[in-house]
Amino acid sequence: MFSLLVHHKNKGLFLIGLLVFAFATNLMLGEAKAWQEIDWVDVVGEGGSAFAIGLWILFILGSRPQGRVTNLLSLGLGFMLLAFWQDALDEFIRIPAEQWWDQGFESISMPIGIMLLTYGLYHWHQEQISINDQLRKREQYFREHLAVDKLTHLGRIDFLRSQINRFSKLFPFNDHALLILDVENFSDMNRKYSTREGDRFLHALSELLMLNLRKDDLLCRYAGDRFAIVLPNTNVETANILSKELYTAVSNFAFKLEKSGETLYQNINIGIAHGQGLSADQFIEQANTSLNQSKPFSIVA
Repeated sequence: MFSLLVHHKNKGLFLIGLLVFAFATNLMLGEAKAWQEIDWVDVVGEGGSAFAIGLWILFILGSRPQGRVTNLLSLGLGFMLLAFWQDALDEFIRIPAEQWWDQGFESISMPIGIMLLTYGLYHWHQEQISINDQLRKREQYFREHLAVDKLTHLGRIDFLRSQINRFSKLFPFNDHALLILDVENFSDMNRKYSTREGDRFLHALSELLMLNLRKDDLLCRYAGDRFAIVLPNTNVETANILSKELYTAVSNFAFKLEKSGETLYQNINIGIAHGQGLSADQFIEQANTSLNQSKPFSIVA
């Protein structure tokens, strides 16, 4: 879950160092308050806020690679954490009035943190625009990590259904098409070369299919060795042309086995559903029927 933390050790050590420094400074220059002087409501509010921001930093560093956006977000949140940390320490340690730095920690750290975080969020926004463009064929305009297949990083069948219904509602009078692709004799490939090689092939195949789709098409993993492709605003003639192009691309794909380096060629069968205003279940049933009627080296619409 936090596999990228190892790349942010310096940031982590810097933030921990700031907190330890603030704590040590308070201990050296202040005195502990009596138990009855502590306002536990403030302790929960300010301490809880500091804890939450600490978790935010952990999530950011544990899920993002190094870079400008990561630096800005973690540094901005780090200064905010320092402000809340000092607020929490104030509930336990009394600082003499002549010690100006106490207020400085709170009044300076927070606005600096907010400015850095805001600047970081601006660059994060620019980064997301670029990522969204790269992932459009995988997710279109809806992102839900729970619906993503871990092997191919494509949406699963529930995501497929939701997107078909979305297209049908947005463009009820437009032609839409659904392709379901099935790898021929995939179980034989797993049996002969191992499931590891089969998984590698499915991952590579998903990337190959992605390269041969249009900007607004959507690729999903239907089940096992089957893939589904939603073709919005597409008539049956165009759907057949795209199907033949995908068939040709896959049949010419020279997949290299990991251990032996041997070249393996595979073929696919494709079923096509086409219509207007159909529900997801109707599209999927129609495409599966078409696929089941197809023969090796053929495409049936």
